[in-house]
Amino acid sequence: MTGFGKIFIVIGIVFIIIGLLWSIFGKLPGDLSFKKGSVTFYFPIMTSIVVSIILSLIFYFIGKIR
Repeated sequence: MTGFGKIFIVIGIVFIIIGLLWSIFGKLPGDLSFKKGSVTFYFPIMTSIVVSIILSLIFYFIGKIR
């Protein structure tokens, strides 16, 4: 398997993990949501922080394995 193939496998696994976490956590308490009339603004601050921490840990451990 080439290095390029391994990168695609890792990216796929990361997307699967993000999808699972997104479905489990969905809207966390720190996420902002504003609704005014027919316009809704949603800004997932806390979800972004959690996903960032998890991805940082994943890439840290992948770097240690290599």
